[in-house]
Amino acid sequence: MDISVVIPLYNESESLTELYEWIAGVMSANNFSYEVIFVDDGSTDGSWEIIASLGKKYGEVKGIRFGQNYGKSPALQYGFQKAKGEVVITMDADLQDSPDEIPGLYKMIMEDGFHLVSGWKKKRRDPLNKTIPTRLFNATVRLFSGIKLHDFNCGLKAYRNRVVKNIEIYNDMHRLIPYMAKNAGFIRIGEKIVKHKARKYGSTKFGINRFVNGYLDLFTLWFLSKFGKKPMHFFGLIGSLMFFLGFIAVIITGGTKLYCLYRNIPAPLVATSPYFHISLTCMILGTQLFLSGFVGELITRNSPERNRYLVSEEI
Repeated sequence: MDISVVIPLYNESESLTELYEWIAGVMSANNFSYEVIFVDDGSTDGSWEIIASLGKKYGEVKGIRFGQNYGKSPALQYGFQKAKGEVVITMDADLQDSPDEIPGLYKMIMEDGFHLVSGWKKKRRDPLNKTIPTRLFNATVRLFSGIKLHDFNCGLKAYRNRVVKNIEIYNDMHRLIPYMAKNAGFIRIGEKIVKHKARKYGSTKFGINRFVNGYLDLFTLWFLSKFGKKPMHFFGLIGSLMFFLGFIAVIITGGTKLYCLYRNIPAPLVATSPYFHISLTCMILGTQLFLSGFVGELITRNSPERNRYLVSEEI
């Protein structure tokens, strides 16, 4: 099979039939063998009934229904598990992503050799209160990930099948899939300018909290990519540094007291000095951080992911 189109959705009943017919027309015009996987993330507006009707009418349509609304990331993850096409393409169900982009995305994967191609909505049809935070978020992700993409959160993306089978999307990590793919060893990541259409039906299902969650997920992913398999390199280093500084400070504080006693110079009690308590606090925190790194190493030692590597070729 050439292409699997994975479409996560929540309450998009008005657009589903039109979207499938548009996809089918593009696939037929380019002689692609394909499947369309609709993942209904707990819709309450009759979306599932439309998907079921399309599935009975067209053999290429497959439907997955969640019992409740879990979010876009679990929907994509489950759709990826079911996808069988050599190229997996994701798009939103609101008709803002154009299926006419599919042949170009397919070509970049199969002929140009990219592992992943992300759409770039260069000319957005969104208000400023949505575009400005999006640009700030994309700039931050570029800084942390080193991936030169303009639009990490674009729903229109294309992947080689083995990419989606080797990454796990959870929480709200769908915004950071290119970063996750890079961490998994798929470094040939490209970008394609795509058309962004105005929403035709309904309203957006995402609020301002997605930007807060996006930053938290970014920092989590950055930390896991750097220290997920070697936590002692982070906690042990900082803990050792704090303990060392605290220990030196205690010696200086005690040495100063002894010097004053030796010279018969009046000096306050060591325990009344704030520097003494700060020094002890640094030593205690340093010890706790070091032990946290040690416990982290014990946990990663028993993790099934500790020796998981991407093998690109073998002879």
